Parts: sequence; structure tokens; C-alpha cells
Amino acid sequence: MYIVMLASECAPVAKVGGLADVVFGLSRELEIRGNSVEIILPKYDCLRYDQIYDLRRSFDDLWVPWYNHAVHCSVYFGFVHGRKCFFIEPHSQHRFFDRRMFYGSGDDDQRFAFFCRAALEFMLKSRKHPDIIHCHDWQTGLAPVLLYEIYQHLGMTHPRVCYTLHNLQHQGVTGEHILRAAGLNRHGHFFHPDRLQDNINRAAINVMKGGIVYSNFVTTVSPHYAWEILNTSQNHGLGHTLYVHRNKVGGILNGIDYDLWNPETDRHLARQYGIESLEGKYENKKALRQRLWLQDVFKPIVCYVGRLDHQKGVPLITHAIHYCLRNGCQFVLLGTSPNSQIGNHFWRLKQQYNDNPDCHLELNFNEDLSHLIYAGADMIVAPSLFEPCGLTQLIGLKYGTVPVVRATGGLADTVFDANYADRPYHERNGYVFNDFNAQGIESALHRAIGLWYSHPKHFRELMVNGMRYDFSWNHPGYHYLRVYDYIREK
Repeated sequence: MYIVMLASECAPVAKVGGLADVVFGLSRELEIRGNSVEIILPKYDCLRYDQIYDLRRSFDDLWVPWYNHAVHCSVYFGFVHGRKCFFIEPHSQHRFFDRRMFYGSGDDDQRFAFFCRAALEFMLKSRKHPDIIHCHDWQTGLAPVLLYEIYQHLGMTHPRVCYTLHNLQHQGVTGEHILRAAGLNRHGHFFHPDRLQDNINRAAINVMKGGIVYSNFVTTVSPHYAWEILNTSQNHGLGHTLYVHRNKVGGILNGIDYDLWNPETDRHLARQYGIESLEGKYENKKALRQRLWLQDVFKPIVCYVGRLDHQKGVPLITHAIHYCLRNGCQFVLLGTSPNSQIGNHFWRLKQQYNDNPDCHLELNFNEDLSHLIYAGADMIVAPSLFEPCGLTQLIGLKYGTVPVVRATGGLADTVFDANYADRPYHERNGYVFNDFNAQGIESALHRAIGLWYSHPKHFRELMVNGMRYDFSWNHPGYHYLRVYDYIREK
């Protein structure tokens, strides 16, 4: 198949979060399976240009309709670690992608609406007729609308659209000016509850809703998250729309890149190790303690790695730190917060535990250090309020670091409780709690810490169970190809 990925991020050139890893990892897996894949991205001025090979201008005279005129664009082509990528550069006084940032501008709605229109115009003018256009998150939600309302009438009748929802917290709720800007001028047609009108604010349009309504299939990044957005308040107001379109909604669990995350080959570690050489993990534990000035004592290390924000369960991360230090553990945290209030909270915690030889809070993001923490820690906590997929628990499993997680989204799909899971013992790989409160996380930590101290042999079996799981892109690649095949026949 010929597949075009339309996204606002792709690792490692434009990475804010997990979306970037998905676009790169899935594209590579689809190519390994014999498909032709191209990725279309905005040409941000803050791209990691050192990660693009042979960047050159490939299409110079692209005029993109915008409001009542057209914006002149150039399109560049380059390889990102072997992936074929096109980068769209508008020559406009709005400087849509020259902001030294990926997101966070007041006109993000306009920036990404323009990107959608430009991407489709580029495909039309360069005569690309992919089998599948795979769009990601709200930033590309207008693409299926534009395809079926404008571009199929101009000759793009072949492509079908798969639309992946990575996080329903951000939906691109905006004003009707976006319709006029993008050339969707039939106001009454689009400002309709069955199309783009927001379900809560009737005076607004919802770009993600447009993507759901107009695409041929909608995926989320884990089966449990798909269930949650159809059946709980985690749909953030899109429940009715998802219910109407439920027959084309499904969850496919994200994979992780085992070239990057594999303790047997990881160059960031003090010593590489695997299931047959688990003693190497303890050398990493020692190296981690030396690097972070923790005392070398007979205690487990519990860690948290990731963003510090509302979604990730800040009150429970905080509670876990206090609880672990009171109950015979060391605690290591690595993360930053986009929210200044949460950031200040963790700075105060850092000062509180500054002289504690069993605690280290590193409030920045350091890729090298994250690898050593995954390898050196005994347990990793992920007490998320909601979690579409989650990558930290998948990496933890691969590194023999036992996850302690709340049963939500992708966490519920990948971590199976040592005591209570309805699975055979060799498939159980961590500790799970249900309620988003102190008692919930304490119950799981109490069991995990108790096993580490009292039954080291069983704890080691749990580690090995986790390391045996395959969360590579192999399985998701297969499932996405089935979706593509299914909609291609329509």
C-alpha cells in the first residue's frame, strides 16, 4: 500500500511527546512490511535539522488557498533516519511555523488548519494518490473534512482516511473563522451538530469532531482507552459523536522502539543486560546511586519518569514519594512540568528532601539519565488520572523494572497484577490499583515492596515475566494494516 502520514510531530526531528514516537515507529514498521510510506510535516524553524539527511527543495510553486487569496509555499524533502519526509514551508507574513516552538501560540488553530489545507493541496498538485491518508490528533482533524468536501471533487477520489486520537483532552475547539480560512465556506452545512459544531459550546466548531465524522476509521492508542472514551467522561464532550460513529472506532495499542529501548544493546547503561544476565541490572543500580549521590544500602529504588502534569496523577506521585521513603525504599524522579504551579510544588519537594540520602528529584529532562533510571530502578510508578497508552510502563517492563500503575487506558492493557490478574502466573508483570486515591496507590506499593523484601525469587520472576513481553511495533503494524485493508475496500 501507499500510505501518507499527516502529523504535527515525528521523532526525532519534531518531538513534544508520544505522538512523535508513534508517527516514526509505525511508519518504519509499515515500511518493513513492504509498504510505501511518506510523512508530511510543517517545516518548523525549531526542527532538529541535524537529524534530517539530504534536505532539499522538492516542490517550489505551491499556492495554498487561504481566506480569499493564496499563500505561496515551498515543500522540502529529506530522510529522517530512513523515513521519507516532506516539510511544508509557507512564505507568509503570519510566519506560521517560525515561532521557535511547536505548540502554544494563540493561533494554533489557524496554523494547523493551514497545514491541513497545504498538505492536501501538495498531494493534489504533485499527483500523489495514496491508498491511505493517516491523520493524527486534532492538528490534522480538518484534513478528512477537506478531502471529502473539496479535494475528492478535484480528482482525489482514491485515498481513504484513518484518524488516530492520541489524547481527547485537546480537540481544537475554535471559531467559525477557521472554516472561512480553510475554504469550507458553506457555513450552515459545517456548523451542524452532525458535522463540526462543538457538542458543548454551540457557537464553536470542533476540529477533532470533524476528523471523527469525516474519516473512514478512527483509532485510539489502546483498546481500553477506546472503551473509556465510548463509555466514560474521558471523551471530554465527544461522547455522543463517538457513539454515533462507534462502528468505525477501535483501539490499537502503541508499540515502542526496541532499537532505542533495549537493555541488551542500550549504550547509555553502565552495563548491558538481559533475562539471562540479570545481575547486570544491579550494576546499573549501583551506577545510578553513584550518579545521584544516593546511599548504597539494601533497599529497592522506586522511580517516576515523565511529564509532571494533571493527567499523570500529581497528588499520587507526591504521595508515592512520601510513602516509599517511609517504607524502606529510595525514590528517584525525573521530569519537568509545563504547569508552573505543579513545577513549584516539585521544587518545594526537592528542597524538602535535598539532604535525604534516599531521595533524588531531577526536575529537567535528560534522555541519557532516563535510560539509566529505567535500568537501575526496581519499580516504576504510573498513577495516571487517565492514560491513552503510556510508554513508561512499556519501557519499565523491558528493563525488568516492575510497574505499579492505576488501571486506566493503556496501563490497564499492558500491566497485569501479580496477585489478582485473571491470567496465568507467567503473564503477570506488575501491580495495579483502581481508585485514584492514597489508599489505592498504597495498597499496590505495599504489595510490591513486601514482595521485594520477603520473596526476592518471586520478585525476580515478575521482572522476567515483564521482560518477555513483546510491545514492539510488530503487532500494531499488523493491526493498522488490517484497518487500512478494511477501509480500502469501502
